[in-house]
Amino acid sequence: MDDSAVLGQSKRRLAFTTDSFTVEPIFFPGGDIGRLAVCGTVNDLSMVGAKPRFLSIGFIIEEGYPLDQLKKIVQSIYQAVKEADVMIVTGDTKVVQRGKADGVYINTSGIGEVFDQVSISASHAKPGDAVIVNSPLGCHGMAVVTSREGFGFTSRIESDVAPLNELVERMVHASAKIHVLRDATRGGLATVMNEIAHQSRVEIELDETLIPVSESVRGACELLGFDPLYVANEGVLVAIVPNEVEKSILQAMKKSKYGRESQIVGRVMKGHSGRVTLKTQIGSHRILDLLSGEQLPRIC
Repeated sequence: MDDSAVLGQSKRRLAFTTDSFTVEPIFFPGGDIGRLAVCGTVNDLSMVGAKPRFLSIGFIIEEGYPLDQLKKIVQSIYQAVKEADVMIVTGDTKVVQRGKADGVYINTSGIGEVFDQVSISASHAKPGDAVIVNSPLGCHGMAVVTSREGFGFTSRIESDVAPLNELVERMVHASAKIHVLRDATRGGLATVMNEIAHQSRVEIELDETLIPVSESVRGACELLGFDPLYVANEGVLVAIVPNEVEKSILQAMKKSKYGRESQIVGRVMKGHSGRVTLKTQIGSHRILDLLSGEQLPRIC
């Protein structure tokens, strides 16, 4: 399904989404559960072509959780809300007995206003469309798992968690003809591509040589046995756009703080199988299947 529900058929449409965050550890390189909660909800609204406006936030806190850490989370939420230019307008706090939770869980809901003339859905991909990503893959997932397990890598991997609404707004202003937007969270790029291919009843081919992955993430994945195409992201979006507007959208993306490394990584192909393939560096083709289970639990 799409990342948010779009409500109403009139000229003024609203987007609505809700999400819960149980990441472990609560603090990780590049962010924490507070920043993650705000950015995740802002991004879900943005992925249906909406301008995020209002958020709710609910805390479930374990008895005895350190107050200084809770203050850090709240301060992080404030900074993320300020960066994303949204408002928290309602909230709730519940405390449960010691041992009945794992520190802090956060639930957020968000409301946004859908931009005029956009019609964005994972069911709208068409043959010939370009597949664009805005940033290197796998940073969030590997930041969390390496800090969780304490592997002590010499190169520090930081999460990419970020609000993408300013980036999406630039894209929509460049062209309202965007077919699909998705943030590549749990399951990573490969999972998102499979979901889109099945919903749109098309085939998608990605080019391994064009997919951005940092050397530190690639090295960590190789060492730990992960495939970066399936690792979670919190600052990566996938855009599928018609070929006649791909250049203008790509140029607009590169002007954003979180889109400077944007590039085309594949194409939507003819066919109705819902198959996703990867053209490898040696020229062969590999089928990218859906994962049968969750590769990294408690990642968001």
